[in-house]
Amino acid sequence: MTSYLDSISSGRLAQEGLLTAEAQKTAADLLAQLDDGKVETVRVVFADQHGLLRGKTVTVSALGSIFRSGMNLPSTLLLKDTSNRTVFPIWDGKSSGVMETMAGAGDMLAVPDPDTFRVLPWSPHSAWLFCDPYARDGTPLPFAPRPTLRRVVSLLADEGCELTVGLEVEFHVFARTDDATAHHQAGMPGQPPATALLDQGYQYLADMNYDRLEPVMDLLRRHAQALGLPVRSTEVEMGPSQFEFTFEPADALTHADNMIMFRTMVKEVCAREGMHATFMCRPKVEHSASSGWHLHQSLCDASGANLFIPPAPGELSKHAGHWIAGLLAHASESCLLTTPTVNGYKRYQPFQLAPDRIEWGYDNRGAMVRALMSPGDKASRVENRVAEPAANPYFYFASQILSGLSGLKQELTAPEPVENPYDNDAHALPPSLIAAIEAFETGTLFRNTLGADFADYMSVLKRAEWKRYLSIVTEWEQQEYFGIF
Repeated sequence: MTSYLDSISSGRLAQEGLLTAEAQKTAADLLAQLDDGKVETVRVVFADQHGLLRGKTVTVSALGSIFRSGMNLPSTLLLKDTSNRTVFPIWDGKSSGVMETMAGAGDMLAVPDPDTFRVLPWSPHSAWLFCDPYARDGTPLPFAPRPTLRRVVSLLADEGCELTVGLEVEFHVFARTDDATAHHQAGMPGQPPATALLDQGYQYLADMNYDRLEPVMDLLRRHAQALGLPVRSTEVEMGPSQFEFTFEPADALTHADNMIMFRTMVKEVCAREGMHATFMCRPKVEHSASSGWHLHQSLCDASGANLFIPPAPGELSKHAGHWIAGLLAHASESCLLTTPTVNGYKRYQPFQLAPDRIEWGYDNRGAMVRALMSPGDKASRVENRVAEPAANPYFYFASQILSGLSGLKQELTAPEPVENPYDNDAHALPPSLIAAIEAFETGTLFRNTLGADFADYMSVLKRAEWKRYLSIVTEWEQQEYFGIF
């Protein structure tokens, strides 16, 4: 192990301060453990701007070089929209600042985090190793998702606080009836697979439905637990073939990594078993229900004490009031990060247990923010129900911390809680992706805290997606206009 440590500590990453002394020791221990030969390949990956894993697979014998020197990857991987088109001008020779490092589709540097190493239970000869992307000269990239959240977590730590989050994630699992692998079905993006239901649904939390789905539930749960994910419950959700997994609380960075692992595991395992799993908010299949991603949040001080515990029934603690007010004040401009797809805005409908306006209430599932707190309850928390499960967890959690922190610093006051969430004069959530883009662009929170490079990057990325959406003639248009005009 000493020779491994000596080799790593003399490498570029250690010499330039990109790999801490603790990480070097962890990496050396890991290389020694891998001498047993059970793991053959390592998928060296990073979470991109959409929360999708990208990277290369190396043999175990090459892993030492990754810890010494990192891995070069095309920088355009951070410049692609959801169709995999590069939407930034990399060939015009006019880029400046951080974008200049990506001109000509040049390399960026992936720096491994040895704490993220996981043997894959569905492919036990292989493992994951998460990385953080840097510019090729080792300088930080201001819009790399994982480093962005780490930076935001440190801002909260500067105030003597830490955010604890709990996840409730809804998604669909269907049987796959056609893989859509004919040549004409390829494209950017390719055509989706044809699917059928595993369960007819609309029997919310019904045990008979759970029993039918239990083999799939167990398959996913066991793999999640084998990855070290703290699964709390597996549930039959409202719609046909709709699932929900919930997780025990953890800190923001840990659960962001967990969400990336969970989503990727579910899709990869289901694909191997002839199924198709989707975290798309509202799939275009008959009688489907929208999926949401509910984020439970509590704020702790340096001693670990929960700052959201109320002083008396029906009252908010000072910190909870400011935090809720911050979430509401910045909800519109945060939607680009909590609900980043065109499809996600189809969920904001009244009377569907989803929010359609910016408000909070006590234990009210129709409100955007649901307060679950009582005196003496150490689990006192708020639940933000705004996000779609396709959101990038690093950006989503960063939006919550920055919004809540803004409320704390400005000592914002939360409005009165709502009792009827679908019949009041509260401001509506953005009704479309373009409305969310415009709210993000006119807002100041993210530009002031994460910088102009981050704000401009997100604007260009999502406007490209919206422009492609507008170029498509929809079935609605064909049915509405083709016959009468």
